[in-house]
Amino acid sequence: MRSDRTTRRAALALAAGFSVAAALPALAQDSPKKIRIGVIGAGNIGGTIGTLWVKDGHEVMFASRHPETLAPMIAELGANAKAGTPEEAIKFGDAVFVAVPYKAYPDLSKDLAASLAGKVVLDAGNATQKRDGALYDEVQANGIGTTSAKYFPGAKLVRAFNAANYKVFAKAGADGGNDRPGGRMAIPIAGDDPAALKVAEGLVRDAGFDPVVVGPLKDADKFAMGSPGFGHEVTAPELREKLGLGK
Repeated sequence: MRSDRTTRRAALALAAGFSVAAALPALAQDSPKKIRIGVIGAGNIGGTIGTLWVKDGHEVMFASRHPETLAPMIAELGANAKAGTPEEAIKFGDAVFVAVPYKAYPDLSKDLAASLAGKVVLDAGNATQKRDGALYDEVQANGIGTTSAKYFPGAKLVRAFNAANYKVFAKAGADGGNDRPGGRMAIPIAGDDPAALKVAEGLVRDAGFDPVVVGPLKDADKFAMGSPGFGHEVTAPELREKLGLGK
């Protein structure tokens, strides 16, 4: 009996893996369809980027432990915006955007890591010494990408939207970024999964920016808070030059 249960669990896990693999190519097209996005953290970064996605035509569920508090924002954004719990937002989203204070990652991991496994997850968190203490020390020792991956094991993680202030994103991403003098603002991203990177590139464009793939997750340190690659409001060619990426 135990063997039968084990075999059934293995079969279900395998089927889930095939389902995720089949979904990714559709999301990773050069001109992707509008998808569902779960936003964990509806504060400055999550609220700003999520709003840009709603305006581009994506369905977005903004998450809060008390989703009723998001009612005014949802009413203003219209039919493509919804509110829910973090668990509901993860289930809702084809991709998930994590935009919470970094100190919350250990607890978030305990509650949600299993649900995030197999999902495309855009990670915008930054670690600061004053707020995050020992977690900041962990990031300094191991790198921001490696640390985030530790707390979200199994997720198809891409570091994105962490390298500037939300006010910059709100200004530069308005109207698709097309009216910005000199061209769209560049957003550095890093990840280990090629299909997830494609999804992230599409979502960066849909928010009104130009994506610049810096490299695998370990290279997320190149644009982490406090690094030379952080805080640049520049175009994609200019950012590639600053990061030594070439053309």
